[in-house]
Amino acid sequence: MTTSAGSAPARVTPSDVPLVRCVGLGRTFGSGRGAVVALHDVTCDVAAAEQLALVGPSGSGKSTLLHLLAGLDAPTAGTISWPALGAREALRPGPVGVVFQGPSLLPPLDVTENVALPLLLAGVDRKAATAGARTALAQLGLDDLGAKLPEELSGGQAQRVAVARVLAGAPRLILADEPTGQLDHVAGAQVIDVLIEAATALGAALVVSTHDEELAARMAERWQLSDGRLQVSAATSRRT
Repeated sequence: MTTSAGSAPARVTPSDVPLVRCVGLGRTFGSGRGAVVALHDVTCDVAAAEQLALVGPSGSGKSTLLHLLAGLDAPTAGTISWPALGAREALRPGPVGVVFQGPSLLPPLDVTENVALPLLLAGVDRKAATAGARTALAQLGLDDLGAKLPEELSGGQAQRVAVARVLAGAPRLILADEPTGQLDHVAGAQVIDVLIEAATALGAALVVSTHDEELAARMAERWQLSDGRLQVSAATSRRT
């Protein structure tokens, strides 16, 4: 991943085409005196297979940036594109998977059905989607939970199922927004283990937002957001 402040990224060769490219990215909520600027002039690339911790206190802009990278939101300044992934409309379900902080499983569906749902939405037939869901659950050691409803799961189990749902689609970019924020230390460590191992196996890029210093230290690169501005340590950045 490369960043700069207010300057365009360096020219890339076809083999270096980034998954995501942000140039002068900004996001403001509201207008007039009540406007809140969540992100200021962020320029960065997310490269294939990169593993990155996005750190900063609550309100620093971490979730806002992740939602923009996922195509869940649109910037109010600058541009964002997905050169190696395609148009924003085709990102999910598909090449981009998102793990949210809070509960994201649908209560009426059992675990297998929850994991299969994105595959069904992507047009996979039901039999193949169910098989894919069971494979993803087995890879994470969760196959014995397939028939359970979300209300029957612990917080750690539910978050690991949410990870399985993302991995079932074999994404090229995995974005996790404070995935351990509501878990105890042991359950949180298990979720991060699963994310890192799965991203490595898939060859996917992994971007995890967190305020947990121990979690951040496990990632290959560390990025800091402060008051909506992206700051990168010279020791870990590859500046343009």
